[in-house]
Amino acid sequence: MSDPSFELSPPDIAPWRAGNTGVEGVWHFDSGAPGRRVMVSALVHGNELCGAWAVLGLLQAGVRPARGALTLAWCNLEAFDRFDARRHDDSRFVDEDMNRQWMPERIADGGTRERRRAAALRPFVEASDWLLDLHSMHEPGPALALVGLQPRNLALARQMRAPAHVVVDAGHRDGVRMRDFGRLGEPDAQQPDTRSLLVECGFHGDPASLVVARDQCVRFLALAGTLPGDAAEALLPGWRQPDVSKQWALHVTGPVVARSERFRFTADFTGLPLVPLAGTVIGDNDGEPVRTPYDDCVLVMPSTRQARAGVTVVRFARRELLG
Repeated sequence: MSDPSFELSPPDIAPWRAGNTGVEGVWHFDSGAPGRRVMVSALVHGNELCGAWAVLGLLQAGVRPARGALTLAWCNLEAFDRFDARRHDDSRFVDEDMNRQWMPERIADGGTRERRRAAALRPFVEASDWLLDLHSMHEPGPALALVGLQPRNLALARQMRAPAHVVVDAGHRDGVRMRDFGRLGEPDAQQPDTRSLLVECGFHGDPASLVVARDQCVRFLALAGTLPGDAAEALLPGWRQPDVSKQWALHVTGPVVARSERFRFTADFTGLPLVPLAGTVIGDNDGEPVRTPYDDCVLVMPSTRQARAGVTVVRFARRELLG
C-alpha cells in the first residue's frame, strides 16, 4: 500500500503532562453532583495524534463536568515520546500493542511497559461508566465507531449521529481492547448503564482526523450529561460538525489473521471496499488464498503495516443501513 503523507504534528502536552491524579498523563475532575463517571482516552497508540490534540483542547478550554466526574487520559506516553512522522508506525507501541493487554492476568503480569501502564490506568477505566477511546488508522479511510457486541453501544452510536460507519465486532484474537475491559464488556443485562465507544477518526497523519476527534468528544460529553450542549458550544466553538445523513452498521463476521509478515492483498484496498461476489480472492496468507465469504462483503480496515503472525489484517463484514 502507498504511504500517505503525515500532515498532523504532535501536540505539546508538556505543560499538562503531570496530570492531577498522581498518575502521569491523567486528569480527573469531580463535579460533586450525581451523574455519570465519564472517561475520554487518547494515545493508547503513540502515533495516534488526533485524540491527543482533542484531550489537550478539552484541558485548555477548562472543560469541567456539570454532573458526575470526568477523566481525561493520555495513555501510552512512552510510545508517544518516540514519535517521528517519518517512521510513525514505530511509535505505535514500545513493547507490545497496549490495546490488546486489557486482561487481568496480563495486567498483573507486568512484563512489558504497556502492561505496567495498563495497570496504572486500570483504576480509572474500572471506575468509568462511559468511555470514549479516540484512535486513528494505519491507512486513509472514513471514520469508524467500534461498538463491540453490546446493543447498548450500538444504540449510543446511533444517538451520536456520527460517524457514518459503525462497526459491530468482537475485537481481536490476540487480546482484549480497553473499550471491552471489565464491566464495559459485559452483556447489557449485567451492565445496562455503561457505554464504551472506540472511534477510529481517520488516517493518523490527516488533519481531518482531529476534526472528527473533536466532534466525537462534544457529542459524547453532551449525551453523557457531562457537558450540556450550550456549554459545549461556548467552551468548544466549532468542534461539533453537521450530523451525517445516514449511518451504516458493519456487522463483522470474522477476521483474517496473518500467518506471518508476508501477508499480501491482491489490490490496494482503501476505505471500506465492498466486494460484490463471494469467493473473490483478496489476499495471500503465506500461500493460502483469502476469499470473501459472501456477496457484498465489506473489507474493514485492510492494512499490512503491522502484519505478523497472529495480527488481524482485515475483517469481513455485512452492512446494514441504520434507521
